[in-house]
Amino acid sequence: SQAGAQAATAADVAAPVVPAGAEPAGHVVARPGSDFMVDVIKSLNLDYLAANPGSSFRSLHESVVNYGGNKSPELITCLHEESSVAIAHGYAKAAGRPMGVMAHGTVGLQHASMAIYNAWCDRVPVVIFAGNGIDASKRRPGTEWAHSVQDAALLVRDFVKWDDAPASLQHFAESTVRAYRVATTGQQGPVVIMADTDLQEDAIHGPAPTIPLLRAVRPVQGDSASLADAARLLLGAKNPVILADRAARNQVGTILLVALAESLQAPVVDLGARMNFPSTHHLNHSDRKRALVRDADVVLMLDVGDPWGQLNTVVEPQRTTRSLSRPDVKVITIGLGESSIRSNYQDFQRFLSVELAINGEAQASIPFLTEQILKQATAAQRSAIAARRAPLQAQWDKQLQSAREAAALGWDASPISTARLAMETWGLIQNEPWSLAVSDRISWARKLWPTTQYHQMLGGSGGQGVGYGLPASVGAALANKALGRMTVTFQPDGDLLYAPGALWTAAHHKIPLLMVMHNNRGYYQEVMHLQRMASLHNRRTDQAWIGNSLRKPDIDFAKIAQGHGVWAEGPISDPAQLRGALQRALAEVKQGRPALVDVVCQAR
Repeated sequence: SQAGAQAATAADVAAPVVPAGAEPAGHVVARPGSDFMVDVIKSLNLDYLAANPGSSFRSLHESVVNYGGNKSPELITCLHEESSVAIAHGYAKAAGRPMGVMAHGTVGLQHASMAIYNAWCDRVPVVIFAGNGIDASKRRPGTEWAHSVQDAALLVRDFVKWDDAPASLQHFAESTVRAYRVATTGQQGPVVIMADTDLQEDAIHGPAPTIPLLRAVRPVQGDSASLADAARLLLGAKNPVILADRAARNQVGTILLVALAESLQAPVVDLGARMNFPSTHHLNHSDRKRALVRDADVVLMLDVGDPWGQLNTVVEPQRTTRSLSRPDVKVITIGLGESSIRSNYQDFQRFLSVELAINGEAQASIPFLTEQILKQATAAQRSAIAARRAPLQAQWDKQLQSAREAAALGWDASPISTARLAMETWGLIQNEPWSLAVSDRISWARKLWPTTQYHQMLGGSGGQGVGYGLPASVGAALANKALGRMTVTFQPDGDLLYAPGALWTAAHHKIPLLMVMHNNRGYYQEVMHLQRMASLHNRRTDQAWIGNSLRKPDIDFAKIAQGHGVWAEGPISDPAQLRGALQRALAEVKQGRPALVDVVCQAR
């Protein structure tokens, strides 16, 4: 009966009875340190804490749900620490502010490390609280020793912005507020604050600690004289090009970049780490990057993660380099890339000599640069700028028509083409306030979906770590749920298999998310690598699927999702059946639940 089911559910979640003698008689900690830690976390306005439970933060966990009322922050139950951090990563990009994570000792940070590295490479703020028992005389025998460490953050120190191990509650308060500011200022990134088990569990003694007020650090504009020099270079160019990667941090940044581009009538290539520039604008020429770079005399790079790679390429298999640009091209960079370089990890990319390197946040620097362009432009320069508009409009029209024609190829093919997958999905969500949680997997969405809002394309993982897509989409959907947006993602098959437990998190917390599988039944990037090596070695290319195939047996992703409590349908390989399945899935999402459609697709 329904009443019986409710009673069983209540019994399942009821607190277990503590056996007599488990605690000394009368021993009660009325005000543990972890309660104060929750007060500190609440002062940061963190809405959520993602966590897979662990004993090293058991007191903090209990304080969150009882003392803190499991609200602001609310605990998001995760089945793997990598998913916890990836959820926070996706959330931050959709919400525009960080989410918290709790991780367990050595093993928790080891599990979380790939996701932390993704957030580092993607310049995304995540606030991580990691439990650890530093006082060896108080550790319980066995597991607690194996899960404790002298310097836990050492595991991830090369790819976090900052970490600290507070020795007192006052220290915890100040370092936590500092960590939030560090994570969200300038070149953003993950931070780690250790939460010592004794600091959590011991009673508060003496004067009550204080919590510093959180005050945001204002964005850093580049040097004014240098920006004025950049304006002169751009005005003197015949073929200026703007490359934007992480230039925009919100919709304001997108609007500012449009104004900058229009002041020059310069084509913009959106490299896609963020949604920088509307795809509907006549100056968006992202599909023409090679041609534009080849002819450019001045290139403005706005927070571009790999400047060298935009102007050069490595020719396989010889690994020789080839320039893609004119030898006399002048490059201007605006960003904070050189402020976060580490010695060991090489995500900073190859060095490029440039004409003018400006240290500052791109979005904060764009208004002054635009002002200088408008102020300095001569009558002849204004005339030349105006003359660029019509040819660029014609090239934009041609670019769009070419993409549409290419998408139509193989429209009725089985397995289903990725172009049809993208456009059938678009046909259903186009009138919704949509957000594509992972926008670097299927290129057709960026090519053909009319994108005008910053939140509509949230980029990729940053570090290209497999296992990001599903949990990051759940995190983005969690943020979008409160913002009234509908979240969709194209979910690769191999990526889902790294962290399928995120499906349960979405179902358990009723997070509406439309997951459309790009199921090509293999690790296709690696297939191509093996084919290239086999050709180089003059051997069989048909063996490239060995070690890369996800067939025999085929994986039923609909059953995986259903087993985690998610509505699912598929596998679907007949394109005629695709629209109906997507419609049924969308109906589930509109009811506030996650849904998955398993689509067997072409490889690319």
